[in-house]
Amino acid sequence: MQELVDKIEAAWQDRSLLKNTETQDAIREVIDLLDRGSIRVAEPSGDDWKVNQWVKQAVLMYFPIQKMETIEVGPLEFHDKIPLKNGYAEKGVRVVPHAIARHGAYLEKGVIMMPSYVNIGAWVGSGTMVDTWATVGSCAQIGRNVHLSGGVGIGGVLEPIQASPTIVEDDCFIGSRCILVEGVRIGTGAVLGANVVLTQSSRIIDVTGDDPVTHRGYVPPQSVVIPGSYQKTFPAGNYQVSCALIIGKRKESTNQKVSLNDALREYNVAV
Repeated sequence: MQELVDKIEAAWQDRSLLKNTETQDAIREVIDLLDRGSIRVAEPSGDDWKVNQWVKQAVLMYFPIQKMETIEVGPLEFHDKIPLKNGYAEKGVRVVPHAIARHGAYLEKGVIMMPSYVNIGAWVGSGTMVDTWATVGSCAQIGRNVHLSGGVGIGGVLEPIQASPTIVEDDCFIGSRCILVEGVRIGTGAVLGANVVLTQSSRIIDVTGDDPVTHRGYVPPQSVVIPGSYQKTFPAGNYQVSCALIIGKRKESTNQKVSLNDALREYNVAV
């Protein structure tokens, strides 16, 4: 593996190496390993996450070495550089038409894809539903038993290049039309109500105590979050700016579905 790492990092520093067959083979090997789930762009490390930058670099360099090809799926036709993922039955993944995942994305057994999209380098855990028109961006990490509701947008790291991928940890519920980008991390068991938009600069304000506590780029575990706004002064006057509000905590429970339903009812969260 270290030899593979060295080849990828050398090519990242010197792009002329992309012309070499040996370098191209190394890049394609990394993509195949991603597709099988043998490696990840990012992985849990204690209470934090470790980003494997060399893997992300291989994903970025995969595009320039690939040639455009026509892909025919029945009456459908695509023209792209990256093949589609296949073999879903043997992988134990349910894929509803017109769901698409690209080669280099990993879907654990038990994933359900409604008509949706999972990009290269992403990792999606068992028991997770990617609901209708939800998108999982390049290299995003989605945990186990997560529900990405209709129209959720999980940002990727390719365009523009971000330091770390967007991460949604286990047992989270992400409400309809939420947008999570720029390497935002959602802690285990969090519930995001509909239309929550988070970037690295977004204020995530915990309003459950006597004084507000502000987070950026990170939603603590078990948080129940809704869209909010705060007033900000500009040269032209005072205006409301979007933020997210933590209005409570999801109760610990061995039955996560009961816990989730309780959280939604108790805090009247729109999903």
